[in-house]
Amino acid sequence: MLDLEFVRGQFPAFAEPSLEGWAFFENAGGSYTCQPVIDRLTRFYHQRKVQPYAPFPASEAAGAEMDEARMRLAALLGVETEELSFGPSTTQNTYVLAQAFRKFMQPGEAIVVTNQDHEANSGPWRRLAEEGIEIREWKIDPETGHLDPAALEKLLDEKVRLVCFPHCSNVVGEINPVAEITALAHAAGAFACVDGVSFAPHGFPDVGELGCDIYLFSAYKTFGPHQGIMVMRRALAEALPNQAHFFNGDTLYKKFTPAGPDHAQVAACAGMVDYVEALAAHQGVAPGAVAGLMHAHEVQLMQPLLDFLGSRNSVRLLGPKSAENRAPTVAVALQGPAEPVARRLANHKVMAGGSNFYAVRPLQAMGIDPDDGVLRLSFTHYTSPEEVDQLIAALDREL
Repeated sequence: MLDLEFVRGQFPAFAEPSLEGWAFFENAGGSYTCQPVIDRLTRFYHQRKVQPYAPFPASEAAGAEMDEARMRLAALLGVETEELSFGPSTTQNTYVLAQAFRKFMQPGEAIVVTNQDHEANSGPWRRLAEEGIEIREWKIDPETGHLDPAALEKLLDEKVRLVCFPHCSNVVGEINPVAEITALAHAAGAFACVDGVSFAPHGFPDVGELGCDIYLFSAYKTFGPHQGIMVMRRALAEALPNQAHFFNGDTLYKKFTPAGPDHAQVAACAGMVDYVEALAAHQGVAPGAVAGLMHAHEVQLMQPLLDFLGSRNSVRLLGPKSAENRAPTVAVALQGPAEPVARRLANHKVMAGGSNFYAVRPLQAMGIDPDDGVLRLSFTHYTSPEEVDQLIAALDREL
C-alpha cells in the first residue's frame, strides 16, 4: 500500500499556506513539482548557471548534471541514454519529428493517426497531407471513445510507414494496449509513435518493454520542470534526417532538438528519478514497481468518483466506467459550457478545469461541442481520499 503521508511530504505544495484546504484536480494540465526537482533547479541557478561543458568547475558540474538527468531517466524508461532527448514541450518535439518524417517519406506513403489524440500528436502529422503523404484516421467509437485495434488492422498495408496514437487520451482516459498496437504496426512494416503525456504521470513506463519506436511525454506533468521528453529508438533515430545544426547530426540526443536546451530544467529532471527512487526505497520495492503502487492507489480513489458521476443523469461520463483500465483523468460532458461549473467548484476549494483541452477532434467525434468543452477532474497518486470526498461533495452541490 502506498504511504501517502510520505508521498505528500515530497511535494512542497502540500505545506504551502496559500494552497491549504484546496483539492487539486487539474493535474492533467500540470502536476505539482516534487522537492528534489526544486532543489536541483535552485542549486543549478545558484551554482551552475553558466554555459555547460566548459573546462572550469561550475561548467563541468552543469554538464554533468544534464548528462545525469538523461542517463537516469533513460534507465528508468528502459532505453539507451542516447535514445532520450529533451525539448521545450511535447508539442514542439512532435512538430520537429513530423518535419523529419516529411523528408523521410515519399508521396503516396501513409501515416495512421487517431481522433482520440490531443492535437499535439495529431495536427503535425495531418499537415503532411500537404506534402502528398496519405493520412488515414483510426476512428474512436463515438459513444465510448474506445480505440479498437481490430479497426487499425483494416487501415494497415505496405504503404503505411507510421502509426501515431496515445497511450491514453487526455479526455477519454482509457489506457490503450501499446504493446499490442505496436506489434500490429511492426507486422505491417510501420513505426509506432506513442503520445504518453496523459499516461506517464501515473507510472513511468518501461518503453523498452512496450516496444514502440517513439514515446513522448511532458516533465511538467510528471512532477518536474517544463520540458518535453522524447524517446526515439536508435534504428529509427539513425534513419531519420537531422533536424538540428549540421554538426550535431551524428549525436542522437541532439539530432531532433533544433534549438539549444534549457540547461537548468534539463538538469532538474534528474530530480524526478530522485523522487521515484526515494519512494521505492521507502516502500521497499524496486523503482520499476513504483508504477504499480501508484496505479493501485489511483484505482482505489477513482472508482467512487466514477460511480458518482455514472449515477448522475445530468452528465455524460467519457471513457470506461471501471477504474482498472483507465488513468484518473475523468472528463464529463455537461448540458452546457463546462467552464462556469469549474469556476463554481472553486468556491468549494476544488481546482478543476472546464475546456476542450486541445482535444477538439475526440470531442467532436463523440458529439460534444468543443466550445462547451468538458469538465475534467484529474488527479495522481499524491491525491488523498479526503480530497476525493471534497470533490464529490462539491460536485453534488454544483451538478
